Amino acid sequence: MKLDAFKLGLATAIVFAIVWLICSLLVVTVPSAMMGMSGHMLHADLGGLNWTMHWTGFFLGLAGWSILAGLIVWAVAAVYNALS
Repeated sequence: MKLDAFKLGLATAIVFAIVWLICSLLVVTVPSAMMGMSGHMLHADLGGLNWTMHWTGFFLGLAGWSILAGLIVWAVAAVYNALS
C-alpha cells in the first residue's frame, strides 16, 4: 500500500495547527494550570516562571510547528513508500 505523502503531510500540518491553537487558548485562559502541566511533563518545577504570549510568537510557533510536523511526516511517508 502506497501512502500519499503530500496529503499525509498536509493532514499532519493541519492537525498540529489545531493542537497549537487549543494549547495557546489554554495558556491564555488558565496559565497557572498549563504551567503546572508543562512542569510535570518536563519533570521540573516551573512554578516561578510566567508565560509570555505575544501575537508574533503565536504565529511563528503556529507556522513553525505545523510546517515542521508536515515535512517530517511527508518524509516518513516518502521513505515508507520507497521501502514498500
